[in-house]
Amino acid sequence: MGKPTGFLEYERKNGPVVPEKERIRNFEEFHRQLPTEEQKKQAARCMDCGVPFCQAGTMIQGMASGCPLHNLVPEMNDLVYHGNLEQAYVRLSKTHSFPEFTSRVCPALCEAACTCGLHTDPVSTKENERTVIEYAYENGLVREEAPKVRTGKRVAVVGSGPAGLAAAQLLNRRGHLVTVYERNDRIGGLLRYGIPNMKLDKRFIDRRIALMEQAGVRFVTNADVGRNISADELKKEYDSVILTCGAANPRDIQAPGRDAEGIWFAVDFLSTVTKRLLDSDFSEVPTELVKGKNVIVIGGGDTGNDCVGTSIRLGAESVVQLEMMPEPPACRLAGNPWPEWPRVGKTDYGQEEAIYKFGHDPRIYQTTVKSFNKDEEGKLKSVTVISLSAEKDPGSGRLRMVPVEGSEKELPAELVLIAAGFLGSQSYVTEAFGVEVDGRTNVATARGDYATSQPGIYTAGDMHRGQSLVVWAIAEGRAAAKEVDRDLMGYTNL
Repeated sequence: MGKPTGFLEYERKNGPVVPEKERIRNFEEFHRQLPTEEQKKQAARCMDCGVPFCQAGTMIQGMASGCPLHNLVPEMNDLVYHGNLEQAYVRLSKTHSFPEFTSRVCPALCEAACTCGLHTDPVSTKENERTVIEYAYENGLVREEAPKVRTGKRVAVVGSGPAGLAAAQLLNRRGHLVTVYERNDRIGGLLRYGIPNMKLDKRFIDRRIALMEQAGVRFVTNADVGRNISADELKKEYDSVILTCGAANPRDIQAPGRDAEGIWFAVDFLSTVTKRLLDSDFSEVPTELVKGKNVIVIGGGDTGNDCVGTSIRLGAESVVQLEMMPEPPACRLAGNPWPEWPRVGKTDYGQEEAIYKFGHDPRIYQTTVKSFNKDEEGKLKSVTVISLSAEKDPGSGRLRMVPVEGSEKELPAELVLIAAGFLGSQSYVTEAFGVEVDGRTNVATARGDYATSQPGIYTAGDMHRGQSLVVWAIAEGRAAAKEVDRDLMGYTNL
């Protein structure tokens, strides 16, 4: 490393963040970048550690440790430290399709496994990555050039989320003719409609899509394969089909009063808000969905946090976030050693904004819904919640959450957002293609492979592995592209 003592000389410093008071007024991104000279110092903190767990992407105790894309993190950080951002981009782009997305929305698995983070703060690799990709765009380094030779092979990609886009990108570069089908009105899938604009500005999706179109990738919107486009039609027209439709079945909360007016799945709520903003070029903010209402968000993950932040921007009277599991510890426990993913508590942007707006953390742990309560018109008026006790199942030894009788409490609520995760792929797509699914309704393949039970049909991303991260979807899309290319050509150079 160019600065082997950097981690001793410089403390971690993150880019500035727009204060809550200002950022809750709009849907603009609020994380800013450090000046390049300051970011170079942050890159200098990358240690000459010998074993870069940051790029391992290894599963430990069922959790990823390090980057699933196997980005060459120390090499990139060293180039940033030396100010050679062009070569840093070249190095990063060898393994990564879309750094502009992960440098905004990834939980930074690389940083969680950073050797420097064992005893002090980890290297700010995520922000280093953002500096590199934005420099590359600003200086015309990011290109998607049409291949000089086409193979004559045709590939359809069903779904334009991160897995589908990554697969399309590599297969097009290889020379195959690629068409991406998206059931929504805009390209991007989860990136477009599942992540709020203040977390991922949609201009950055459009920027990448424009380059891919120029390079020959064909995009078709409002194409709901399995409904308005038949699976048989695609199988006849294309040599291979890759299913990257995501884990689109939201987990429901079955409790009395579930049919009350005012209960949304989180993904539908976030999609509706984003679509309204995009359709009006951000001139119309759909405050009528939330303004003046008491909001309860069911689910403590990233999507639940996005619902909290979105509800505050739309004028919620109050926001409560319910989490079934116990509150995580502030620091690693002995049973969760480095370099495992740290199972510790964090306060994300939505909770920060709720604390600012309402004076307290919105989260209530070990709590679930017992009933949804309606008024005479069938509209939601409140929610009865009940506390849960964490107990070990005597048979399996697993932790289970048991209701505590007599702990019921009624909370006012005119809007409930269910962010309890997803259950797997949608049956109308899998049935249309006749592919086998596993017990979780994810599309089944041999371990480590992407070919389905039907010849010529492949899968990748959340539809394959279940609900996961954008970085995993990109990794799966790239791996599936390699397998498709090998099967089409007899070998692959991807």
